[in-house]
Amino acid sequence: MNNDTPEQPADIVARLRATFRSGRTKPADWRTAQLRRLREMLTENGADLAAGLNADLGKSSTEAFRTEIDFTVREIDHTLDHLDVWLRPEPAPVPAHIGEATAWTQYDALGVVLVIAPWNYPLQLLLTPMIGALAAGNAVVAKPSEMAPATSAVLTRLLPQYLDTDAVAVVEGGIPETTALLAERFDHIFYTGNGAVGRIVMTAAAQHLTPVTLELGGKSPVFIDRDADLRTVAARLARGKFLNAGQTCVAPDYVLTDPQTARALEPALVEAIEALYGSEPAASPEYGRIVNERHFDRLSALLDSGRVVVGGTGERSTKYIAPTVLADVDPKAPVMQEEIFGPVLPIVTVPDLGGAIDFINDRDKPLALYAFTESETTRQRLASETSSGGLGFGLPLAHLTVSDLPFGGVGESGMGNYHGRYSIETFSHRKAVLDKPLS
Repeated sequence: MNNDTPEQPADIVARLRATFRSGRTKPADWRTAQLRRLREMLTENGADLAAGLNADLGKSSTEAFRTEIDFTVREIDHTLDHLDVWLRPEPAPVPAHIGEATAWTQYDALGVVLVIAPWNYPLQLLLTPMIGALAAGNAVVAKPSEMAPATSAVLTRLLPQYLDTDAVAVVEGGIPETTALLAERFDHIFYTGNGAVGRIVMTAAAQHLTPVTLELGGKSPVFIDRDADLRTVAARLARGKFLNAGQTCVAPDYVLTDPQTARALEPALVEAIEALYGSEPAASPEYGRIVNERHFDRLSALLDSGRVVVGGTGERSTKYIAPTVLADVDPKAPVMQEEIFGPVLPIVTVPDLGGAIDFINDRDKPLALYAFTESETTRQRLASETSSGGLGFGLPLAHLTVSDLPFGGVGESGMGNYHGRYSIETFSHRKAVLDKPLS
């Protein structure tokens, strides 16, 4: 291959498929070696990776390590600790009419996998799916987000230094490059992003009957019961909402509560935001920035959707939008019509729990639903009467960090899931095998 000429998608896929067909990626030793090398890449280059995340999103070093680098290292460690057990064939009983025979299921690697990452967690959401794909014995084409160019550049430089380049390829670029990749036949496509692009990915995959995992988003609601300790609620809610300047797919999108609780919550949120970022969040090294001007303009247009409790300001030149809480928000207001994906928290009032459940069920199924309540009855009703990708009581975002829980959406918020053992299931075919002796 001419090093001066970029390798074309068809050639990349063909090369990786040849590697997969050779059997190179299937032995356990190869899989664990790739995971250990990926871990080394993260631990040896943390400063460079954190600098890329800061350049793209204004993430502090603390946040970069906690939510991206160390998060991914923990996922690798969890996978290495359990992979041998996960991959063991699982015996199945054989019915009497077959006679003497044995049966089992085993995981087979799929082949060549495409992972398309988003910009909001451009390291974690590229590498965590790759962990599962490599652990399952696949070759991988990794597509970092062009909207996080600094992080993309660091990953594109580092990944070939640490991983098997005959089995792992990185393709940078925007819509043309992604479109060209989607024209190729893959054995699985894993996409994280928005529903509009998710439909494009699914349409392209259908041409080859390629299975897809779609990790999308949606408006993840928070129900706050009147019995909840509002200072605790506000502290946890603010931390989950304003992490990464609200640019988190499972961030609390809006609050549902009764009018009296809503009024009491307002000063508690003001206090919580100041405790996190000080009286001038723009000066806080722990508060991030909006990814680009287009998203800044989109979010700025939502700031007059209700009465401003705190925040409501921004600076386009620095892509800063203050942590904002809006009260008295009409369900038909612009801020309630799309996933916010930014540091704006609307409070919508409902008469009671039944009203909240109806409000949630009248809309697309969210990626996450959160609730703050002391009532076991309320918890049971939310669990049984609503549908969401994940359900968290008392702490937003936390379910995402539990490797033994599947992470994924339902309906408009996505299809399929991953993390831990669930990544092996996503990137493998569970093959049925039966063996009956000839004599």
